Amino acid sequence: MWKHLLAACSLAFCVAQPALAQSDPELAKSLGADERGMRGYVLVILKTGPHRVPDGDARKKMFEGHFANMGRLAAEKKLVTAGPLDGVDGWRGLFLFNTSDIEEAKRLVATDPVIINGEMVAEYHKFYGSAALMMVPDVHAKIEKK
Repeated sequence: MWKHLLAACSLAFCVAQPALAQSDPELAKSLGADERGMRGYVLVILKTGPHRVPDGDARKKMFEGHFANMGRLAAEKKLVTAGPLDGVDGWRGLFLFNTSDIEEAKRLVATDPVIINGEMVAEYHKFYGSAALMMVPDVHAKIEKK
């Protein structure tokens, strides 16, 4: 169900945008956009894993590493966006990667301490969405309070 919702939202964004502005072919090319202004990504759902790391220094260190890893991947322009989910049905968070190759996304996720420690497991999905999502990290950096 959620896959259909995401696809519908992306399609609605794609269909609604042409009436709002002129196309910028250079920007589209720089973002990897196709003729619809869309591109492929890999969406990763992080779910509760088989091993909860106990509260304490090891857990704190694991999550510090998790956030540092996300920062590194974002700085390398590999991670488009990430964030926590509500935990319902074990869904803990998501990553959106700048690739349409699931095997590449698996290699990137394998560097995360929450995966390495079994705190979380990853589920991978191809996602077709607006190429404008590639601008999220740069815009976020401008609005984030350091």
